Parts: sequence; structure tokens; C-alpha cells
Amino acid sequence: MKIGLEIHVQLPTKSKMFCSCPTTGADLPNTHVCPVCLGLPGSKPSLNKQAVVLGLTIAKKLGCSIPDTTWFSRKIYFYPDLCKHFQITQYDMPIGLGGVFYLGKKPIRITRVHLEEDPGKTKRVGDGSSLVDYNRSGIPLVEIVTEPDISTPMEAREFLSALLTEIRSVIDLTDNGERSVRCDCNISVGKERCEVKNVTGLKNVEACLKYEVVRQTKLLKAGGKIERETRRFDEEKKVTFLARKKEFEADYGYIGEPDLGIYHISKIAESIQLRESPLVKIARFQKEYGMDEKIAKQIVNTSMSLADIFERIAKATDVATATSWTSGTIAANWKSFESKADEKGEELVDTVVDYHKGKMTDTECNIRIKALMTGRTVTEMSASCADLEALVRKTIDENPSVVEDYRKNEKAANRIIGLIMKETGGQYSSSDIVDTTKRLIEERL
Repeated sequence: MKIGLEIHVQLPTKSKMFCSCPTTGADLPNTHVCPVCLGLPGSKPSLNKQAVVLGLTIAKKLGCSIPDTTWFSRKIYFYPDLCKHFQITQYDMPIGLGGVFYLGKKPIRITRVHLEEDPGKTKRVGDGSSLVDYNRSGIPLVEIVTEPDISTPMEAREFLSALLTEIRSVIDLTDNGERSVRCDCNISVGKERCEVKNVTGLKNVEACLKYEVVRQTKLLKAGGKIERETRRFDEEKKVTFLARKKEFEADYGYIGEPDLGIYHISKIAESIQLRESPLVKIARFQKEYGMDEKIAKQIVNTSMSLADIFERIAKATDVATATSWTSGTIAANWKSFESKADEKGEELVDTVVDYHKGKMTDTECNIRIKALMTGRTVTEMSASCADLEALVRKTIDENPSVVEDYRKNEKAANRIIGLIMKETGGQYSSSDIVDTTKRLIEERL
């Protein structure tokens, strides 16, 4: 079995690829459009430099070879959502060639990274007709094409998840529906491959590939032949269906885009400084701080800002103190605090430093951190924490075996956590209950 993916990522630019229409904020269909993105006669495209920078950032992150010059082509095909009847894309000179992405220790080769414009969006309606919204037409895309190095549907999902985590980090791409990521899945069980177009979501990628494995295997066992074709994925029924016989590259009639020139990009690529990505940071935390992989992933994947707080605390105290507080109370309350991290991050670090210097007890530090992060007063938080601690201590006393069980397996704490949640009925946040329970059990080890 061989699987290759073509991943399309909308780039977070303010304007479209070849015009000044905004890329976000359209409440009504066909309102963020102009003669250029509608392909009206006489209109001429103008390249968005920021899209090039973001595309090169991704190509550089994936270790691609970046040429000095690049240009665009017209990919000619006819669909209602492609109002020009051609798509401006890159064909024979993309911005990146021959990269690699490591899924653990396994290399997944990257064939190419290129820029192109998004087509519009077609919506089927109940009477069998279709409506087209061109607000999406012209939004900049980067396409990442892999070699068929992926071995299973599950591995495809894992690869896509890891890749998107890295990409979102290096270009500040938020994970929301408007900045969609779509994937074309190529899979061959025998000699010929089929392509499933425009699959969205990690679960759907895995599901469509699983279905294709079964479909192609059954067809071959029955003496049939796999035809090269393009298929679609029905998200509700979890099946693929024939869309059309697969075109070959020659069928698209590529020609150079006459309204755009040749662009020199090597100096732009050289000027791009890649920030540390989540996977790199996780590996560094393990090596530099001797941190367990699970804890490193928890901190970094919660937020890169939280990882920065950990390093600031570690430098001011020690690794054990920083790990304990960052992966515990601070991580549990991070969601409500992240927007205030720039403003109050230093105060958070100072609180842990004061605890490390012996200026307050473990309980007092816990209360101050929670008060700071949630916006509640120390008095309110103190009363709440005292009541919760008393209840947890009482429950542990009634179930003493949990302490020894926890020593063998931390999941043993779930017994106490479940009892507390049932008794309090939503009075306390789940993160507070988990944090308090584990802390009080560990006091008795």
C-alpha cells in the first residue's frame, strides 16, 4: 500500500493572492470580489508578496531546495467555481523542491511546495441546483505534495496532524474553519492509484483512506482492475464515489501566466528566520532539561507561550520547580490566562520564584497563582481552595489504598477525582479538582 498526500493550506494574508480583496470578514456571498478575482476581461493580477514570504517560510521549514527564480502558470480546466476557467498556480518552477518531514524517525519525502489561488465554493441546494460563492476565489494557497511514503491510513492522519502543528506555528495560522486545510489523498493498493479530492479534517482523511483500502482490495481480489480516477468522499456515509476519470498533467494544458513575470526569491528566502517549532521545542526540552517526553508534549502543545513561561521559571528557579508548577496549576488555568500572558506573565514567574525562596507554602503559592490567572481575589480563591482541599483530604482518608495504587499508576487518582466531581456537581472546575487531588495524593507518597 502506498499513500501520498497533497495538502492545501490557506495562507493568513489580509488580501487575496492577486488582488486587494480582503480574505476574511465576508458575511454575505460574493461580496469580497473584484474584476481580478472574478477573472473579468481586461483585469490583471498583481502578486501578493506576503503570500510568497509565507510560502517560502513553509518550504524552508520543510527543508526544500529554493530556486533563485520562480513563475506562475495557468492550469486550464472548466468548473463553475473557477470563474476564469483556469487557475493561476505553479507548475514547472515551484518555490520549493525536494524536502523532508520526519514523523518520529520515519522520513516522509516532500516532492514540492508551490503557491496557487483558491477557487470559489460550490453549494448544492435542495432542488438539485448549485450556488457559487466567489468570496474564496483568489485566496492564497500553499500546496504541499508528498511522495507516496505513507504506509497506512492511521500514519497519514498522524503525519498530517504533526505537519499542520508545525505549519500553524511557523506562519501563525489559527485553527479555524475559515482558514481551512484541505487534502487530496492518493492511494494505491495495487499498481494504479486513485485520488480522493478535497477531504477536510484529520478523521475524514483517515476514514476515506480506510474505505479506499477496503474497496480497492475487494476489487482486486474479485479479479477487477483499479482504474486511475478521481473520487469524492461523503463525510456522512463515510464512503468514496466516482467523480471523474483522472486527468493527466498534459490534460490541463499548462501555459505560462502572461500577466505575471519572473520573480527572484532567493534573497527573500535567505532573510526568513524560522522560529522554533513545537516538535523542535519538545525535542530540545527533553535534551536540555531532561524532561519526560509526555510532560514536554503537554507543556508545548498546550501553548508555545506556556513553554516560554516554563523556561523563564526554570532559569529563575530550577527545572523540577518549573516542571511541577507549569505542568500542574499553571497549565490547568492557562486557557483563561493566555490572553493576559504578556501583561501578567512576569508576575506569574515572580510568584513561583517567591515560593522557591521559601516565602510562601505550596498551598499559598497555589492560591496566588490561581487568583492571578483567573482574575479572582486571593480571599475568594483561598476560601474555595480550602473547601476543596478539605473535601479531597477527607475522600482520600476514606479511600487510603489509592495512595499506593497511585504510586504504581497515576490513573488511580481518577477514583478520587470521580467521587469529588460527583459530590460537588460542577461547583469546582475539573482542572482544579484534578490538580488538587494529585497534589494531595503526592504529599502522602
